[in-house]
Amino acid sequence: MASKSLKGRLLYRVMSLCCSLSFALYGYDAGVLGGVQNTKPFLAALRRKNPTGTYVIPMVASSYVLAAAVLSFALMFVGMPIGRRRCIMLGDAFVIVGSAIQASAMSVPHIIVGRVICGFGIGFISSTVPTYMAEMSIESKERGPEVAVQCVWLISGIAVAYWIDFGFTRLDTQISWRFPIAFQSVFAMVSLSGMIFLPDTPRWYYAQNRVAEGDSVLQRLHDLPLEDDRVQLQKREIMTSIELEEKEENKLSVKSLLWDNTELRVGRRIRIAFLILSIQQMMGINMLVYYSTRIFANIGLSDYLSQLLAAVMNTGFAIGTYPLPYTIEKFGRRPIMIWSAVICSISMLIFVIMIGLPNPTIATQWTAVSFVIVYNFAFGYGWIGCPWLYGPEIAPLKYRHIGGAAGSTGEWLFSFITVFAGGIAIERIGWKIWIWQLIACIAAIPFVYFMCPETGGKSLEEIDMLFAKSRVRDPTWVAESGKSNDSKESASVSLSEKM
Repeated sequence: MASKSLKGRLLYRVMSLCCSLSFALYGYDAGVLGGVQNTKPFLAALRRKNPTGTYVIPMVASSYVLAAAVLSFALMFVGMPIGRRRCIMLGDAFVIVGSAIQASAMSVPHIIVGRVICGFGIGFISSTVPTYMAEMSIESKERGPEVAVQCVWLISGIAVAYWIDFGFTRLDTQISWRFPIAFQSVFAMVSLSGMIFLPDTPRWYYAQNRVAEGDSVLQRLHDLPLEDDRVQLQKREIMTSIELEEKEENKLSVKSLLWDNTELRVGRRIRIAFLILSIQQMMGINMLVYYSTRIFANIGLSDYLSQLLAAVMNTGFAIGTYPLPYTIEKFGRRPIMIWSAVICSISMLIFVIMIGLPNPTIATQWTAVSFVIVYNFAFGYGWIGCPWLYGPEIAPLKYRHIGGAAGSTGEWLFSFITVFAGGIAIERIGWKIWIWQLIACIAAIPFVYFMCPETGGKSLEEIDMLFAKSRVRDPTWVAESGKSNDSKESASVSLSEKM
């Protein structure tokens, strides 16, 4: 049902809006439970038929992220045949169903079923939206800002969730938590309605050998005839990347994931995509999002002030993402991640010291609050948009669905560990749990420095050459391989010259 009347900047704006709304509901769903999970109406509804204990709320919260991890892993195997567009549409549909089940929940099993279904939807969305936007880019300079914009919406969704929670939890009725949870379906319905009229990416069509459809989308994105030199150049670059990836020595295998000797370093790139979002979660951000109110309450603040500061903190988190679309191409992915990790490490260190002091005072409480807000702002700037962009853009085209899904699996797997185990640990061992996050913040610095080359200013096909062995970057190599034709050689030369 894709509409061919959408082309050029209009096509790009519509797909950006639809993907932004999908990422906003992802953020909203991640944050909405945190603001209502300790309220009397919510607990009364769940306790009606179920026992309570330390494990119950962490289990409810983490069921969502575990489902997202399982679905993301499954997409490594089925993501390519399904396609980027249909994955996003399926994600929106799952969230609509899951949010309705959650909002009508009357027991712990009931709400867990809803959160699992929502988790499946978010698994589809988080694995695919960055890949979809990256593959729809026609200029390297627009790819980074556009994916960064999606992440602005993601974190803004968290902030919106906490402010809606803050407003509705002033009520003492069941609507105080049911409406905020149901509201996420609005994002999903609008996104799904728009995605119906959008095409899949030209790179996916070419990889599926649907060349005519790939040509159609590529010329619509450029808003130029297929014969135009700019359209033809990009098509040749994409086709050359596909042909290189199809060579037997560049096929992804379990062995190459562990020890990569492929010409295009396929296994290494998938590993980085997985690890960069795994480290992101080990740095502690989802614990702060899910348990904001409990964290502030545990350092001695009132329930009202804890809820208010949770909303303020997550608003600061969202504001931190706003400068990234304007600076990601200017500063580069690598420096932004390194220096923001430095600030996060310092802020987390001070936060741990303040909440670990044996005799807390008003000064230590507010110092801890101040530095956790600084942490969230710095994390929002450097460790949301950049990691979500980096994995899909470094993955080879034929395996980009695996790169996106591997990153999302790392995100959700370690989010599950931190949300479930961390929720229990906050109550059982208190401030000591944050030492884990402090170590992860410090470890992120050498990881990016040694493992993540700068990809800014390069097309997706040029990034293939950035990771490839030196002989592949030789413009004569394709011809010497005995498997090239004139168009392949021409595209290889153009890629090498751009490097």
